[in-house]
Amino acid sequence: MATCLALVQASATVFACTVHGILHTGSADLYQDDGRRPYASVNFVTAHDGFTLRDLVSYNEKHNEANGENNQDGESHNRSWNCGAEGPTDDPAIKVLRARQQRNFITTLMLSQGIPMLVGGDEVGRTQQGNNNAYCQDNEMSWFDWQTADHGLFEFTRRVIRLRNAHPAFRRRGWSKGRPLRGKGISDIAWMRVDGEPMSEEDWQDALHELDEDEQRVRDGSFLLLFNAHDEPLDFTLPSASFGETWTIVVDTATEVGERNATFAAGSTARVEARSVIVLTRT
Repeated sequence: MATCLALVQASATVFACTVHGILHTGSADLYQDDGRRPYASVNFVTAHDGFTLRDLVSYNEKHNEANGENNQDGESHNRSWNCGAEGPTDDPAIKVLRARQQRNFITTLMLSQGIPMLVGGDEVGRTQQGNNNAYCQDNEMSWFDWQTADHGLFEFTRRVIRLRNAHPAFRRRGWSKGRPLRGKGISDIAWMRVDGEPMSEEDWQDALHELDEDEQRVRDGSFLLLFNAHDEPLDFTLPSASFGETWTIVVDTATEVGERNATFAAGSTARVEARSVIVLTRT
């Protein structure tokens, strides 16, 4: 089912419309009951053990033969996808898709609630040639190769980190509770279909009026996140004007550095390319 998740930060809003996409909201089920906050949650896609981000989208299987254990060491269930070819390829379509998938992962990681953990080298496309247990390889396999660094991915990562740092909507200090925002007539969390309509009353969850370190009301812009994990482009219908009159793209993972100049009116449709994410801000 295609769904739309909406998060609202105090007077600011983050809406996420997704087709089989995931935006992490801090794991209230794990941390809320004992008084911890969303920043108790550490989010990551890759870690020092396992595939690098580039290898996560380039290999279906581990390739640890060089470790001398007959490829029996390391995790065999990597939740990876090679996008159509195992390892290096000259196929331009596969290379474009792999680059987009890396941008999708970085966007989802950086705009989720909690603390993001990005493994050094993932921001420049570092590879270990499919080795997911390279601790014993003190050589080119585990070193940084600055000659082949992916500068486009590096600039994209900087762009999304700047977006996260600039907006407390992506760095909430407390939990969403689902009550309507004062004077807004809308809740701070909403689940919607891809056509922009609420799925049901049960999909609304509890809201929050966020305070900063000085006990002042946190104010920020509002954001709409559109996730398309489908293998074809999809047209998303934006929410009604009660959520915002117009929306402007600030990140589009279908482009190399995330830039795309486009503005959409409430209720209009925005095309999201296959396996990509769009972040819009309310204008």
